Amino acid sequence: MTTSMTAYPSHYINGQWVKAQSSEILPVYDSSTEALMATVPAGTVSEAQAAVRAARAAFDGWAALPVETRAAFLDKVAAGIKARTEDLALAIAREVGMPLKMARAVQVGGPAWHWGNFAKVARQFEWEKKVGNSLVVREPIGVVGCITPWNFPLSQITLKIAPAMVAGCTVVLKPSEIAPVNAMILAEIIHEAGLPPGVFNLVNGLGPVVGEVLATHPEVDMLSFTGSTRAGKRVSELASQSVKRVALELGGKSASVILEDANLEAAVRGTVSACMLNSGQTCSAHTRMLVPASRYEEAKALAQAAIAKFSIGPSLDETSKLGPLVSAAQRDRVLDFIRTGIEEGADVIAGGAQAPAMEKGYFVQPTILGIKATDTLAQEEIFGPVLVIISYQDEEEAVAIANSTIYGLGGAVWSGTDEHAVKVARRIRTGQVDINGGPFNGQAPFGGYKQSGNGRENGVYGFEEFLEFKSLQFKPAAS
Repeated sequence: MTTSMTAYPSHYINGQWVKAQSSEILPVYDSSTEALMATVPAGTVSEAQAAVRAARAAFDGWAALPVETRAAFLDKVAAGIKARTEDLALAIAREVGMPLKMARAVQVGGPAWHWGNFAKVARQFEWEKKVGNSLVVREPIGVVGCITPWNFPLSQITLKIAPAMVAGCTVVLKPSEIAPVNAMILAEIIHEAGLPPGVFNLVNGLGPVVGEVLATHPEVDMLSFTGSTRAGKRVSELASQSVKRVALELGGKSASVILEDANLEAAVRGTVSACMLNSGQTCSAHTRMLVPASRYEEAKALAQAAIAKFSIGPSLDETSKLGPLVSAAQRDRVLDFIRTGIEEGADVIAGGAQAPAMEKGYFVQPTILGIKATDTLAQEEIFGPVLVIISYQDEEEAVAIANSTIYGLGGAVWSGTDEHAVKVARRIRTGQVDINGGPFNGQAPFGGYKQSGNGRENGVYGFEEFLEFKSLQFKPAAS
């Protein structure tokens, strides 16, 4: 296992590696050691424009290919990802901080499955349907600009470019500059799969440069963005000038609502796990635990016991259950939030703003705070290993608290019966609700209400985001 530094000097444009025009580079740091692990080039406006031109030139030919041909390419990429699981898992563990064992399963295993699944979705899809005297056909939307985040980097890239390409679109990807190494490996895999030039393009760089080209370029028909709500608003504003379709997967502040009749131990344990996945760097993390006021003290004790099992350590240490955060800036942001919570009178149940005993790395103690529903930490997305516990008096108040943020991405309801949980879940304004610990389903639509975004990812729902409707009207036969 190597942890040496790798310099990537090129972007991937029009089917080939193209040496960067600028000498400016973007450093990538190992989140556990703070060592420089890679550099990628800082893309320019002209390089982003060249990638868009390549995607536009390739579109007609790619869209005209049989669905089976496009799906077969996805199968090749899925096989390539599986073959390079260790390379990808190591890169993501170092970039993002997720422990290596979990990175293999979640950060690489998930994307490999999705590539194969989108091939199946396209093969089974009903591309044409007769409606009265019309034939309604589905066609690829065109050139898609994809801007992806750092927390689940390969997953978020996959959920955009795989369905877009099998739908017949061509793509330009700008991966996160904080975690781009996995994207470079994926580009190598795609190149080896032999896709036609211009179908897939990758330009590294910063959002205000490369990202804004994709958002504003008239030859980009759709922009698919995952990131913060603040950045999503900027992307939408820019894209509106050319009336692009925009898909946004943004922030979250998901509530795990534990009802009076729930198995409290299972619910608390499940909520803590759902909050701490990827050190809390998950947009749909269950970061607010809502408990009946009469069971608050009991829930506190159970939460303390659950959090104690999350051992902190370097991401390459197989015994680590909780790795570092992605960067110094993210660590400092999370610590500031913890301090704010304490200043506002939070009940410190576990952890805190003190640095854990680690020589290097962007580590934060897993922290649990008891707060009020109106406190800052009940409203703001923290994106770190921080769970807040909020008590409520009755179910009406629980639902009101769950719906009291600008977000609506995920959540959970725990009850003694699924029927009771579903009754409450239907009242929560959010895109996904886990019922009594129900696991993630890669076929079900993923996306949010309110300021958590527009559009959906996963399965046929994510695939259809990249298609247009066309109606062909026929003159009815004479009677």
